[in-house]
Amino acid sequence: MNYYGVIALYKFELSRFFRTILGSLATPVISTSLYFIVFGSAMGSQMSYIDGVPFGAFIVPGLLLLSVLTESLSNASFGIYLPRFTGTIYEVLSAPLSAFELLLGYVGAAATKSLILGIVILATARIFVPFTVLHPLLMLGFLILVSISFCLLGFILGVWATGFEKLQIVPMMVVTPLTFLGGSFYSISMLPPFFQKLSLFNPIVYLISGFRWTFYGVSDFSLFISFFVIFTFISACLILIFIIFKTGYRIKS
Repeated sequence: MNYYGVIALYKFELSRFFRTILGSLATPVISTSLYFIVFGSAMGSQMSYIDGVPFGAFIVPGLLLLSVLTESLSNASFGIYLPRFTGTIYEVLSAPLSAFELLLGYVGAAATKSLILGIVILATARIFVPFTVLHPLLMLGFLILVSISFCLLGFILGVWATGFEKLQIVPMMVVTPLTFLGGSFYSISMLPPFFQKLSLFNPIVYLISGFRWTFYGVSDFSLFISFFVIFTFISACLILIFIIFKTGYRIKS
C-alpha cells in the first residue's frame, strides 16, 4: 500500500473543498434550512406525530440524507471528472498508485466532504427543530456507509459523464425524486397498499428507514434490511469500478 500517495491524493482533493468551503457549505445548508423552516417549524407545529415522533423531528433524518446523498454524488463525480476534462488524469494514472489506492484517495476525500456537510446540517437542524439521537455511534456509522456508497456511485458517474450537464442528471433527475418519494416526509405505512408495494422498489426507502431508526428507534423496515441494501449497493459499485479500471473505460482511452 502506497500510503504517501493515497494521503497526497486525499489532501489534494480536500484542499479544493477547503479553499471554497464557504460556498461548498453555504448552498446546501441554506437550502436545507429552508426545508426545516417551512416543514419543520411552520408546518410541523400544525401537524400531529408520526410513529410517536413530532413531525418536525421526524423529517430530520430524511432531509439530512437528501443533502448527503446529493453532495456525495456531486463531490465524487466532479473529483474524477475534472482531471479527465483537463487531461491531468494521465498524470494521476502514471503515478505509482494502484486502482484501489486511487479509488481510496478520491472516494475517501469525497466521503469526508459529505460527512463534514452532514455534521454541519445536523447542527443547523438543531436550531430549528428539537430532536434526539438514540444511537449516535450507529447513526455516524450509517452515515459513513451511505456517504461511501454514493461516493462510489459518483465516481462511476464522473467516469461516465462526457460533459458537465451529465454530472447533474443523476443527482437532480434520479436521486432527489427518489429521496422525496422514499419517506423523507412521511412513513411508508401511511401510503395506500398499492403505493406501499411500489415503494419497495425504491432503494432509498430502506436507507431513510434505517437512518431514522438510529435517531428515534422507529422504522418501516428491519435495520438488517437497511444494512443489507447498503452493502449490496457498495458491492455492485465496486464491481463496476473494477470493470472500469480493468477495461480503461473513459479513463485510459
